[in-house]
Amino acid sequence: MTNRTHARTPRLAHAAVVAAAALTLGACGGSDAGADGATEAAGTTVDGVTTLTVGASPTPHAEILEFVDAELAADAGLDLEIETFDDYVLPNTALAEGDLDANYFQHLPYFEAQVADQGYDFAHFDGVHIEPYALYSADLTSIDDLPDGATIGITNDPGNQARALDLLVANDLLTLEDTGDELATLLDIAENPHGLEFIETAPEQLVRALEDVDAAVINGNYALEAGLNPATDSLLLESGEANPYANFLAVRSEDAEDPSIVALDDLLHSPEVKAFIEDRWPAGEVLPAF
Repeated sequence: MTNRTHARTPRLAHAAVVAAAALTLGACGGSDAGADGATEAAGTTVDGVTTLTVGASPTPHAEILEFVDAELAADAGLDLEIETFDDYVLPNTALAEGDLDANYFQHLPYFEAQVADQGYDFAHFDGVHIEPYALYSADLTSIDDLPDGATIGITNDPGNQARALDLLVANDLLTLEDTGDELATLLDIAENPHGLEFIETAPEQLVRALEDVDAAVINGNYALEAGLNPATDSLLLESGEANPYANFLAVRSEDAEDPSIVALDDLLHSPEVKAFIEDRWPAGEVLPAF
């Protein structure tokens, strides 16, 4: 992992267009701190091109970033260094420590839980894509075959455990106590008419756990990496409509209006990226969120 310390520039309006951001980057990149304390932009700028280091899950996040880097970034004065992570902890740690300029792997409930638990001073942009959550089984072909007392693999991270429980509630397998603004956990199950037994494990382990349980609720990116298609291989599939779990670009708060970061987010919300997502995952296993 690249270990770099980045100086910063004063915030610019989020509404800055990509072309204007690129011109601004060329003007201010690589400068030293001035008498008024202003510092250079996020990333490293050489000859008008700003290199941003972005952490991402391999699928689909890194694939989307690779498309941006290959097809769109140069015209915006950007070059992306994409670092992939197989877990959900290290990308935020690396961002907080300055090893990354941004990360792209998480949705709002997880982001908010991490900020609250770890005290991160982060900001985020709007959602780029949704990976529908799904219930999978190595043996069963229909949810109707799920036996009473079935063992269900479920993530142990709070932000995604609540999402997994919501999927089961939406399909009448459970009911939950009213938790108000708090994320639901296994302790909040009110009714479990089928006597389901839950096995908690780290989200990246759930695909491997499929052989040891009757079914498991698996994060979309890990399912895709394992060759599972949420749209065709699942017993239950989360709806994409009004889905609050869109994944987005996250940054340190001090960089939220940095022109290079704004330019990258603009590219992630471009018509070209929307078309790429729809063409790359035509069965709806990944959905544009804009």
